[in-house]
Amino acid sequence: MKNAKLRGVIAAVSGALLMGFGANAMADSTDDIVNALIAKGVLTEEEGSLLMKGRAGEKEAAEKKAKGEVTTSLKNGIKWESGDKKNSIKLIGRLHADYRNFDYSESSSGTGGSDGADTFDIRRARVGFEGTFSEYYKFKVQSDMAASNKLDEAYINIGWWKPVQFRFGQFKMPMSLEEMTSSNNIDFQERSLMNAMLPGKEAGAMVHGEPIKGMTYALALSSGEGQNKTEADIRVDDVDLIGRVTANFAEMMGNKDMVLHAGASYSNTDSIQLDNSSKIGVDGRTEGRGVKFFTAKALNINPNSDGKIERTRMGVEGAVAYGPFKLQSEWFQTNYDFTKGALNTGIDNDLDIDAWYVQANWMITGEKFADFYKGGEWKSVKPKNDFNPNGSGWGAWSVGVRYSKFDADEGFADIGSVGYLEADAYTLGLTFWANPNTRFLLNYVQTDFENKDSNILVNGKSEDSEKALTLRAQWFF
Repeated sequence: MKNAKLRGVIAAVSGALLMGFGANAMADSTDDIVNALIAKGVLTEEEGSLLMKGRAGEKEAAEKKAKGEVTTSLKNGIKWESGDKKNSIKLIGRLHADYRNFDYSESSSGTGGSDGADTFDIRRARVGFEGTFSEYYKFKVQSDMAASNKLDEAYINIGWWKPVQFRFGQFKMPMSLEEMTSSNNIDFQERSLMNAMLPGKEAGAMVHGEPIKGMTYALALSSGEGQNKTEADIRVDDVDLIGRVTANFAEMMGNKDMVLHAGASYSNTDSIQLDNSSKIGVDGRTEGRGVKFFTAKALNINPNSDGKIERTRMGVEGAVAYGPFKLQSEWFQTNYDFTKGALNTGIDNDLDIDAWYVQANWMITGEKFADFYKGGEWKSVKPKNDFNPNGSGWGAWSVGVRYSKFDADEGFADIGSVGYLEADAYTLGLTFWANPNTRFLLNYVQTDFENKDSNILVNGKSEDSEKALTLRAQWFF
C-alpha cells in the first residue's frame, strides 16, 4: 500500500514538473523542487523526506563511481587521472632539432674535424613519464635518446608539506636561475658561458619547499660526479653540498604584473676524485656549440697523496620584469684549492673561474613575463593567441640580447691549460611560439677569445673568434 502511494506521489511530482511550475522550477535542482512541492502542499514532509533520501543515495553512488573512474586528457600531452585527482600519470617528452652554421674556413686540404662544422643536430630527444600517487608522492622518469638513450632524470618527490618536501634520485641540482629554467623555456637557444661551471643533474637527495609566498629554498647532497655517475674512489668519497635560496619581492607584495627576483647559490665538497693524470672537470664551449676554447690541463697527481681538491662554487642571480620587458643577470665563481702534496709540481694552487652574463628580453606581442614565473624559475610562455595560418592568430614573438663572460685567468696560467683563458660572447635572438608546446628560435652568436695559453686550431688554422648562426625547431609536451 505504501509503495503504491509512493508511486502515486512520484507520478504527481512528475506531473507537477511537466505542467505546473514553469521555467524557474525546472532550472532548480531536484532538492529545491522537492522542497517547493512540500511548501505548496503537493507533498507531505514524510513523502518529501523519502524522495530526498533516495536522491542522497543516488548522489553518494555517483560520487563513489566518479572517484573510481580514470579520465584521459589530451591537453598538452596525454594524461590519465583518477576521479579524486590523487593519482595521475602523464607522458612527457621534448624534441629540439637544431641547425648550426659557422664562419670557419672550409677546405678539403685542411685537417678536418667536427669542431665548427656546419651541421644539423638532434640536440635533445627525451621521453618519459611523470605523475602523482596517493596525493603526496610525485615521480619522474625520463631518458634522452639523443644521448644514446641515457637516463636523464629519475626521482621521487615526497610532498607531505609544501614548505618542506623531500626528493630522492637523479635530478637537477639547485643552482642558478638559468640552469633551473628548463631548456624548453630558456630565452636563447643555449645557456650562457656560465653554464660550463654548474653541476646539472646528479644523483642525490634534497629537501626543498616554499616556506612563504614568493620564497623558495633547496638544500641537496649529491655524488658530485656528474650525470649517471657514482663515487668511484674510497679516498675521496665526500658528498657535494649544494644549496639555493630565492625570493620574488613583487609576489610577496602582491604585484602580479612584476617579477623582482633575487637569489644565491652555494656548493662545496672537501674532495673530488682525481686519478693520476686527471683534469679539473670544466670545459669552456661556445654558446653556438662550436669549438671548445678552454680545457683545463691534465694534472700530474702524486700517487703517494690522496689527490684531494676542495671545490667551492657560489653565485648570485637577479631578474626584473615588468609587463613584456625583462632584465636578467647572474655571476658565478668556481674555486679549486689544493696543496703541493697533491701534485708532483710541489706548489700550492688556488684556482678561480669566474663567469657572468646580462641579458634583456622583450615580448613583442605583449605577453607578461610575470605570468610565466613560478617557484624561482621561468615556465613556458603561453601566447595570447596561438598561431593560425588563416590569419586569426599570430602566436607570441620575442627578441633578446645577451652578453656573457668566461674568465679562467686566475691561476690556470700557472699550471697550463689548452686554448684561451677568457671568452666574451654576444648573442642576439628571435623567438616565435606557435602555441604553448611549439616554438622556433633563431640566434646569432659572436664569441671572442682572449689570453691565449695555446692555439685553438679549426681545420688547421689558428682562430681567436667564432661567429655562428643557429636555428631550432622545438616541440615538447
